[in-house]
Formats: sequence, structure tokens, C-alpha cells
Amino acid sequence: MERSADPIAGVAARWWHRLDDGRIQCDLCPRNCRLHEGQRAACFVRAMQGGEMLLTTYGRSSGFCIDPIEKKPLNNFYPGSSVLSFGTAGCNLACKFCQNWDISKSRDMDRLMDDATPQAIARAAQKNGARSVAFTYNDPVIFAEYAMDTADACHALDIKTVAVTAGYMHLEPAREFYSKMDAANVDLKAFTDDFYVNLCGGHLQPVLDILAMIHHDTDCWLELTTLLIPGKNDADDELKALSTWVAKELGPDVPLHFTAFHPDWKLDNLPETPLATLSRARRIAMDAGLHYVYTGNVHDKSGDRTNCPACGKPVIERDWYRILSYELDAGGHCRHCGTAIAGRFGAFGKAFGPQRIPVRLHAGA
Repeated sequence: MERSADPIAGVAARWWHRLDDGRIQCDLCPRNCRLHEGQRAACFVRAMQGGEMLLTTYGRSSGFCIDPIEKKPLNNFYPGSSVLSFGTAGCNLACKFCQNWDISKSRDMDRLMDDATPQAIARAAQKNGARSVAFTYNDPVIFAEYAMDTADACHALDIKTVAVTAGYMHLEPAREFYSKMDAANVDLKAFTDDFYVNLCGGHLQPVLDILAMIHHDTDCWLELTTLLIPGKNDADDELKALSTWVAKELGPDVPLHFTAFHPDWKLDNLPETPLATLSRARRIAMDAGLHYVYTGNVHDKSGDRTNCPACGKPVIERDWYRILSYELDAGGHCRHCGTAIAGRFGAFGKAFGPQRIPVRLHAGA
């Protein structure tokens, strides 16, 4: 937590309370940051100014792009559709392996070049033919007010909303947040508390609690991602424990993505994750009963494929972010045997494809 000698600009934030000693406590995430006047929370974007909590990144973005929805990654949520992606700056975890560290670890608010109202973002998604808007690149938990207002604006135009997050949030604000999200991909970073404490600056149990809440108490479609780091979270026993927990607590239909680590940030001395590790993890998860297990950040057609859990035939075949074949009807049923595939589906036309298209919004829109 840092103090600022200059006045801090921002909009009124939610989820905080006053302490007897004059400080305020942020109640958004399990860090429970306690702030003096002029001090910023660990996420850097929530601060105390004038005795109140401010969100300093409301309406400010690090950039907008149109992406394939599979890049989030979401494989069972309107496959082949496009999504308008954006983030802000900062993060409430401190992952030593962060692969978006230039954004999530940023302390330079001047990096946030694109100003946009929630309504402007929704209109930009509609104009560009995006089926959804994703809050991503850094964790939307820390700009929850902005994300939720944008979700309302999107829903008014029949645009879906997606949260790409580590899920490190208190349950009370999370219930409000995820009630406005149509889908979420949550990073389940490992299945030991030691990993969360030593490599992320957090704890495992709050994330598990959030996952259970999203799945059981909201209509938000949920997919999980675990980045496998050689020697850190890729042991068979841990992968089996993780997969067994997902199957038991969330059910076999929640998709799980195992993705490859690339050396970055403070773990740039480790090797990349080999495909064999991802394939081994996928087999373990499927043996635990999970129906939809994917691999990512590698070229692996078998790990990109969605198979029908009843007849076993491929219903979606992919090559990276390109859809090669699609064998589902508009209701998401297997064309081979009629089984309903878990997810959110609609009429499928031409897939968006693997391209990434930068989008600029007019300042102050």
C-alpha cells in the first residue's frame, strides 16, 4: 500500500467501511486493505481520498480489441463468436508468473489512454458485431463498479458480458458482480494454499468458495483455467485432487482448461510447459469424470476439441482459435445423438476466426 502526496482522482467506490482509528477498510476482496488518507490499496486502483474510498480507473482502459471468444478462454460459450475485450490497470493478487504483468502490475495511470463510458463500450461492441464484452487483461474484481455498470449498458443492447478473473473476492460483492455476468473464466491457479501464499500473495479457499457460489447460486456460465508451471503445480497428486474437487463440487460439465506456462515476470528462469504435461493433466481430469477438458497455449487439436460426453464424437473441432467443424444444432445438441452439450449456444454461422482487431473509442465517449 502506497501514500500519495498529490490529490487522488476517481469516482466513489463501494464495499468499504470506516474504522475507529480514522482509516477505512476495503471489503471487496480478502486482502481487507486498511487505508490512511491518501493511501492506495494493494491493487493500487482503490484509494482513500477525503475520507472516502475512490476507484481511480473508472472509465479508463488500457485498450480495446475484438477477439475470438475462445481466447478468453471460453469454449462452451457461443463458440465462434467475437468479443470486445478490455481492461484497466492493477491487480489484487501478486502472481510471480503473471503473463499480463505490464498491465496488472502497472503503477502508471497514464498508461490508461482510452476513456470510455459504459454506454460507449456497449455501443462499440454492437457496432463491431461482438456478441459479448469481456473484462480481461487485468482482474475486473478491482474495477467491479465499472464492469457492473458496463454490464448493465451491454444487456440493454442484448450484448453478453464475460469476466476473466482470478476470483479473489469476498462473497457479498461477488454475488452482485456475478449476477451481472453471463460467463466467467476463473483462474484456479493451483490446488494448494502454499502455492497461493508463496506465488500469488493470496489463499486458495476464498477462490473455491467463489467458484461454488458462481456455479450453484448464479446463472453465470463458468469455465476454469489452470496454468501449469513445471515443478510448481503440475504433480499428478495435485492435478487429481483439483480435478476430483471440480467434479464433486461443481459437477462434470464445468469445462477445465490446462494452459502452458511461458517464462515471464519473476519466474523467467523456468522452462515452458511441455505438451506432454498438458496431455497428462487432461487425461487425469477426464479420468476424474470431467466431460470438457481442454489444453491451451499450445498447438493441440485433440486438446482443442469438444466431444459429446454421450456418444464420444467430436461436436466442435478447432485448430487454435479457428473452428474447423461444428456439429451442434442451435440449441446446443449433438447432431450425432441428440445429447445436450453443456454451455451457452445459438445459431452458428460463420466463425469469427483467430484474428485480433484493435479498436479505439473516442475520448470521453
